[in-house]
Amino acid sequence: CTGPVVAQWLREQGHETFSIFDENRGIDDDAIIRKAFAENWILITNDKDFGEMVYRQGYQHKGVVLLRLEDERAENQIKTLQQLLAGHAQQLKDAFVVVTEKSIRFARWNQ
Repeated sequence: CTGPVVAQWLREQGHETFSIFDENRGIDDDAIIRKAFAENWILITNDKDFGEMVYRQGYQHKGVVLLRLEDERAENQIKTLQQLLAGHAQQLKDAFVVVTEKSIRFARWNQ
C-alpha cells in the first residue's frame, strides 16, 4: 500500500512482495487486511485506517507497518524502511509498528 517504487525496492532486497498498486488496484481495505492475514504477510501502508481496523475493530494481522511520514515521496519511504529493516526486521512479525522519520513505536498485538 505504498506504491510501485517502494514495492519494487522491496523485491530488489529479496522480499516477497504483493503490491496493491501493481496487482490489485481498487481492492478495499477490508479485503487487503484479510488477504495479508490469510497469506501471512506484513502489511506496509501509509493509510491510518488500518490502525483503526486493528485496534478498534479487532482485525487480526500478521504485522502492520504504518508509515506516518511528513515526506511521503518514495525515496523517503525507502530510506525509512531501510532503517526499520536494518534495526528491527526480526521484530515486525505480529507487531503493529508506527514509523516516522524520527521514531519507531512498537505495539504487540495479542490475538
